[in-house]
Amino acid sequence: MQAMEASLHIGFLLFPKVTQLDLTGPAQVLSRIPGAKVHLAWKSLEPVLTDVGFTLNPTITFAQCPKLDVLCVPGGFGVVDQLNDTETLEFLGARGREARYVTSVCNGSLLLGAAGLIDGYESACHWMWKQYLPQFGAAPVDARVVRDRNRLSGAGVTSGIDFAFTLASELAGDETARMIQLGLEYDPQPPFDCGSPEKAGVERVARARLAQADRLQRAEAQIAQAARRMRGS
Repeated sequence: MQAMEASLHIGFLLFPKVTQLDLTGPAQVLSRIPGAKVHLAWKSLEPVLTDVGFTLNPTITFAQCPKLDVLCVPGGFGVVDQLNDTETLEFLGARGREARYVTSVCNGSLLLGAAGLIDGYESACHWMWKQYLPQFGAAPVDARVVRDRNRLSGAGVTSGIDFAFTLASELAGDETARMIQLGLEYDPQPPFDCGSPEKAGVERVARARLAQADRLQRAEAQIAQAARRMRGS
């Protein structure tokens, strides 16, 4: 008996220094939608080093990647290195223009912005990076999951799981999404109520910003260059 062909192609951009949970969290959820086929796309099939030191293996190259129903761009510190990478941006632009849903997690939304895919759209982003979205014509929204037409985005890292359930419901219905949630026993009960700037408090947020200040400062030049490039100036 021949294997059933995938009816729903879901493609994640994989790149060096990706935050693996931005990718693997949503992939775990979306892979359980009936008929779904998950692709991890990169320039080659060589293992890709994540930001925690282990590798993920691409399943397909940019050139081999089929037309996608869902394009998803995860985030991570490696986003900055991709903001002005012509090959990556051309891949995202081509697949994004034909996808049913164009999506992101964390600061992956900035990479969608660099590819010209969220100009004029509302978007979520990690709280420490959302300030840069307007440079790409996007309006940042303080929400865990944001939908604007066929653009769906999750805020920081773990919100990618909530984003994935929202998208699963859109693609396969509420009951399918609920059954996936039950199967994964997704029932968050964090030991600390400190998962957003509002809950963490001013002092703790200030310490977090200070810890990343040098990294963000170095990123700003790349972001500005990507924004100029996107606008053709």
